[in-house]
Amino acid sequence: MVAIDSKAFMLKYSWPNMNANMVTLKADSELLIKIREAYQEYMIADDGEYVLFRAKKDTTIITAYKNTKSKLNKITFAGQGFLHEAKKWDATLTINEKNYDSEEPLGWFMVDDQIGSDEVGTGDFFGPICVCAAYVRKEDVAYLRKIGVTDSKKISDDYILKITPQLIKKFSYSQVSLNNEKYNELTSKKININEMKARLHNRVLLNLIKKHNNVKHVFVDQFVSETKFMAYASRDKEIARNVVFKTKGESRFPSVALASVIARYSFLKKMEALGKKYDCQFPFGASAKVDAFAQFFIDRFGKEEMNKVAKINFANYKRI
Repeated sequence: MVAIDSKAFMLKYSWPNMNANMVTLKADSELLIKIREAYQEYMIADDGEYVLFRAKKDTTIITAYKNTKSKLNKITFAGQGFLHEAKKWDATLTINEKNYDSEEPLGWFMVDDQIGSDEVGTGDFFGPICVCAAYVRKEDVAYLRKIGVTDSKKISDDYILKITPQLIKKFSYSQVSLNNEKYNELTSKKININEMKARLHNRVLLNLIKKHNNVKHVFVDQFVSETKFMAYASRDKEIARNVVFKTKGESRFPSVALASVIARYSFLKKMEALGKKYDCQFPFGASAKVDAFAQFFIDRFGKEEMNKVAKINFANYKRI
């Protein structure tokens, strides 16, 4: 594998025009109410100072901003399928068609053959940590764009459940999970979550690097410094080398975006299996709603069972 100077690499590739991947419309109070009601079931949390509401419908993010300078509010439509969704409200909206029809997805500024990894579940009180690495060839990038692959946080879970069975048949990937019993055991040994994640990432990356040993580009959605990552990974027998670390990697590299979708799919399926085992629906995240469910779970199944399904070093555990 050819060594990569990560700093030189990031300087070489500049950001594309992100405005080409988004349209904005101005809405009076009447239109604002209509749009809010239309996306009510797709609402997601956003505590931005000027954000009125945010929703994600399939691969499109709709964000409404309050305007302190006029009576009109700004509403943006971004992500895959943004123009189709926005035209439901203003048929005259247009974008730079040359940029939109480009084979390279907007936001992905490196589309050569590559391997990338990402993880989900680290912020969820219930459920495992799922890490995935995916291999993407340059010729497959157009397909990923067409099907709507992007950062899994910008896609609805229903859409991920719909498209991922196709993706795992078409693409080479490696996925591992860490259940909460093992997570709690490692935590009790003073192993922090970044070490767990680094070693899981290292494992899935090595699996794919060995399978596709001619790939020159390997990316990780950065969650810790490169020095720390390598220090943690060195505790295993082998280390994935020549890796480029970058935050928001799923928005920059198609391999990381694909890995994030497959990781989320794995997490959803494992949460579904957990729900079937205990005949209840486990909530995501670590909110007050999760606290309420956790108390119900303990009352019904006991503390010993709770320790099998929850991350006991979370503040939620102390609260209940």
